[in-house]
Amino acid sequence: MKKCILLFLFTLMNWSFYAQEYPKVIIPGDYPDPSIIRDGEDYYMTHSPFYYAPGFLIWHSRDLVNWEPVCRALTDWKGSAMAPDLVKYKDKFYIYYPAAGTNWVIWANDIQGPWSKPVDLKIGGIDPGHIADENGNRYLYVNEGEVIRLTDDGLATIGEKKAVYAGWEYPQKWNTECMCLESPKLNYRDGYYYMTSAQGGTAGPATSHMVVAARSKSPLGPWENSPYNPIVHTYSSHDNWWSKGHGTLIDDINGNWWIVYHAYAKGYHTLGRQTLIEPIEWTTDGWYRTKTTATPIRSDKQIKHGIELSDDFSEASLGLQWTFWKEYAPKSLTLDNGTLWIKAKGSTPANGRLLLTTAEDKNYETQVEINTGNGNTAGLILFYNEKAYAGVVSDGKKFIVYQNTNKQLELPNELGKRFIAKIHNQGNNLRIMVSKDSKEWITLAEKVDVSQMHHNNYHGFYALRIGLLSAGKGAAGFKQFRYKNAIPREKDMSAYLMVFHKDETHGLYMAISRDGYTFTALNDAEPVIAGDTIACQRGIRDPHIYRGPDGAFYLAMTDLHVFAKRDGYRETEWERDGKMYGWGNNRGLVLMKSWDLVNWKRANIRFDKLTAGLSEIGCAWAPEVTYNEKQGKLMIYYTMRFRNEANKLYYVYVNDDFDTIESLPQILFEYPNEDVSAIDGDITKVGDKYHLFYVAHDGTAGIKQAVSNRVNRDYEYDPRWYDFEPKACEAPTVWKRIGEDKWVLMYDVYSVTPHNFGFIETSDFANFKNLGRFNEGVMKTTNYSAPKHGAVIHLTAEEADKLEKYWQKNKRKFVPMTSVEVAQNNRDGE
Repeated sequence: MKKCILLFLFTLMNWSFYAQEYPKVIIPGDYPDPSIIRDGEDYYMTHSPFYYAPGFLIWHSRDLVNWEPVCRALTDWKGSAMAPDLVKYKDKFYIYYPAAGTNWVIWANDIQGPWSKPVDLKIGGIDPGHIADENGNRYLYVNEGEVIRLTDDGLATIGEKKAVYAGWEYPQKWNTECMCLESPKLNYRDGYYYMTSAQGGTAGPATSHMVVAARSKSPLGPWENSPYNPIVHTYSSHDNWWSKGHGTLIDDINGNWWIVYHAYAKGYHTLGRQTLIEPIEWTTDGWYRTKTTATPIRSDKQIKHGIELSDDFSEASLGLQWTFWKEYAPKSLTLDNGTLWIKAKGSTPANGRLLLTTAEDKNYETQVEINTGNGNTAGLILFYNEKAYAGVVSDGKKFIVYQNTNKQLELPNELGKRFIAKIHNQGNNLRIMVSKDSKEWITLAEKVDVSQMHHNNYHGFYALRIGLLSAGKGAAGFKQFRYKNAIPREKDMSAYLMVFHKDETHGLYMAISRDGYTFTALNDAEPVIAGDTIACQRGIRDPHIYRGPDGAFYLAMTDLHVFAKRDGYRETEWERDGKMYGWGNNRGLVLMKSWDLVNWKRANIRFDKLTAGLSEIGCAWAPEVTYNEKQGKLMIYYTMRFRNEANKLYYVYVNDDFDTIESLPQILFEYPNEDVSAIDGDITKVGDKYHLFYVAHDGTAGIKQAVSNRVNRDYEYDPRWYDFEPKACEAPTVWKRIGEDKWVLMYDVYSVTPHNFGFIETSDFANFKNLGRFNEGVMKTTNYSAPKHGAVIHLTAEEADKLEKYWQKNKRKFVPMTSVEVAQNNRDGE
């Protein structure tokens, strides 16, 4: 057993017309360096295309929330185009951008084009920003605070660049990439020119990037830095968004102001920099700063949000979701009756012909039917650049599975020249599959780690994009390209997974049900994970399982063995004096994360080590996991007391990797009588209400309910007892019947021998029907008894099938550790 780890403290949106918390994602996926304008009641935005061509995808919105793609403005490929400034001046639209060591401009009379050929402005620098003064004089800023005059038509420069702004001096101790003064974007308001710039470097450490502001009475300076700098910044790696920066200000039709910028989702550099928005408020002294709430814009014209990535190739021209890589070669494509034929070039993904599209999700599936021509090699890959890619290609005779450029596997192709390739990307781990008919899939590779395929390792500021590859000779045909968020929804579910523990072993058990009534334990009713292999106290209790917003499974358990002395794991009944610290008196939890319910990543935590103020806690029990949508964070809530006082329910936030607690404990709920313990909380969201069921030790222990509009506070006490048990019970947990408006409240009847679970059912959380206990009513077990403290989630048929098959092939009996193993693990845990 590995040494116990001490953890130290330190999608798209559903908008409603009321105040909301920010920042919010408005365009997910790789859309960096946003530049935005308002044209009357319409808003337009574009981003850096780099080597993806055609470039400058232009988006349109009426409310700054819903965005539709309208055109691509740049077809002439002249190097990596980046950090544009989209401008409307008088009756023309302009895009200023750097590429190939100089700055360029394209223009159009209509935002949807046609757009002009690029005009070389013949000046160096990057990240241009345009402004015109009250007399119509036009200027172009570039990085390092330099500015140059433009001609009246904006298509050439006058004179020489000169430096007029030195940036904002941020604290030297801040962890950034570089000073890197860049991205000047300019606005005029109430007699001042405001320059919004970026500093700190756009990638690197999580805290690198930032947005800073300065103002001047003249477009040429002198510039005064804002006292509110930085306007936007990632202060901690615990933030949901890393390297926030490169902002642009925009006013809406109601006179409100916003800032649009980019950032990496924490831990997901592979997805690239996504586009976020926050509201802006103006201070009485004429500066701007962000605020956390605002009222979105109402629009009578509905826009279908986002870009459809799936493609039947049924249109006469290529969809806006597709780009080439380091070329623009439309003549290499033929669309023919639902098939896209791509002429080949090169020999590998590094030099072959690629058609790319942008992934948007942390957990997604993509697939396509492939027909390889004579002498042709074709495939489906994820491509960062020529030095970083993964996927599968074939020439019809063999499959080559790339796990990276220098790591590949050759396998025989028994499917022939026509096959269907699929990649499932679960949190930067790939499962690569092929099929003849989309029904039976052959897995070629699993757990292919692509988490390091990003800028910090390979440079370029790109993202890991989905690619169709055609290499060698001739052409490859592609049909039925599909992309989907792979997080299952209720309509995809057809099974139930129950987790529980048993006093005999203090291990984790799993049971499967196909109908929600009869459960069969896996592994012949032996523990699927032995508690003495994962817990500091050599035993676990109170397991709770949760499917997170990324589709992964999160398992939280109490690190406690109540019979450790009896079973030879400890020389004392409890770790500390029971008179002072109470029954159990543990201090830790076991946290585990998995994508497949078989392979688990584990962390052991000790709350008493987080801060001195928690050194005297008496217990940390019965953890459960949920997701705080407003905070965008996973939340662990659990029972805790100090010494031998009454128990209360607390919560903390935890990172997506499920191995670091990111906040100090806060009260979730406490009983109105401070001398009465409230334990074993379970939260279920129904509509806009959060239902907290918990155990009240107010006399005979039983189940009560409290309801709130917020997941983490303001639960209203309800004196009613909800269980149907004449004796004591605990551990309430609620699960929904698939496809029905029925919820089951399950609880642990620990006061009977043998232990059993009780069940009641509701459709409104007010009226409940008694279903009895296991094997005493409609609820059944087939091969186990005396379960303790369970929880239930939904599974897809595929997930349930795989789990059952795994344990049929990998059965193992629980064998307690020997005294020698216990002693060794005790030394490891010190």
